Amino acid sequence: MKKLNGILVVNSFIGLEKFTELYRMLLDAAGKNDVSLKIRTTASLLSPVGELFTDEPIPDFVIFWDKDVYLASRLENAGIRLFNSAKAVELCDNKALTAINLSKAGVKIPKTVIAPKTFDGVGYNSLDFALKAADILGYPLVIKEVFGSFGAQVYLAQNKESLFDIIAYIGYKDFIMQEFTGRKNVGRDVRINIVGGKAVASMLRYNDHDFRSNISNGGSMTAYNPSEEQIIAAEAACKALGLDFAGVDVLFGDDGTPVICEVNSSPHFRSTLDCTGVNLAEHIIRYISEALS
Repeated sequence: MKKLNGILVVNSFIGLEKFTELYRMLLDAAGKNDVSLKIRTTASLLSPVGELFTDEPIPDFVIFWDKDVYLASRLENAGIRLFNSAKAVELCDNKALTAINLSKAGVKIPKTVIAPKTFDGVGYNSLDFALKAADILGYPLVIKEVFGSFGAQVYLAQNKESLFDIIAYIGYKDFIMQEFTGRKNVGRDVRINIVGGKAVASMLRYNDHDFRSNISNGGSMTAYNPSEEQIIAAEAACKALGLDFAGVDVLFGDDGTPVICEVNSSPHFRSTLDCTGVNLAEHIIRYISEALS
C-alpha cells in the first residue's frame, strides 16, 4: 500500500506552547503509523487565488488545524482531501452557524437568539432587541461572541444593566444570546472527543468559581464515562456539522437531557491525554489512514 503523504496546516501567528505541543503529538503519531506528515503554516501557502503552492507535490491529505476557511476552501478546490473540511471548520468557528445547523438537525442546544447584525461605526442605537431576547430567555442569560475560543468571549448577564454593559463592550461584533442551561450543574460540562463518528475519550470539566468550565479558565477535569444519551448527542452534533473529528462540549440539561454547548473542530487534546490516557492524535491519524486506504 502506498505510503500516505500529508500536510498539517497550522496558523502562522500563534506560537504558544499549548499549540506547538499538539502539532508535535500529531507528527509523532503519524511517524508511528508510517504516515509522512509535514507542518506548513498558513502564510507559507500564500499564493494568488486560482493558483496553488507549487514547491512540492500535492499531498494526499491535509489536517487543517486552523480556522482560515479561505485557505481551506482553496485547498479543497485543488482536489485535496481536508480533515476537517472547510465547511465543517466554518460551521464550528461561527457559533451562530453552529446553532442554526445543530437545530436544523434536531440536536438539542440551549434556546438561542441571534443578535441582529450591525456594523463598525454604527453599533446598536436601540437595544429593544436585547430586551425582547431577555423576555424569551430569562435572566441570567449567556452571551457569546460568534467568534471566540477558550471561553474568553463568553459572558453572563444577570440583569438588564449587565446585559447592556456586555453589549456595549462587544461593540459591533456578531453575538448570540442563550438560555442559561444546567442551573443545577453550573460550571460543569462533559467534553466528548469524537473521531470518525465515534466517541473515543471523555472527561468531566468543572469549575467551582466560574460558570465556564474551560480548563484554560481555571477549570479542573476528571475522566468520565458518558451516558448513552450524551454519546448519541455528541455523535449527532458531529454528523450534523460534517466533522471527521471534534471535541464536543455537552451540558447537563435541567431535565437531565444532554444539551450541546459547543463543538470544536480543532480540539486541544493534551488535557484529554493527561486526564484519560487516550491520545487523540493517534486516533486521528489511524482514522485518516483508514479513510484513504
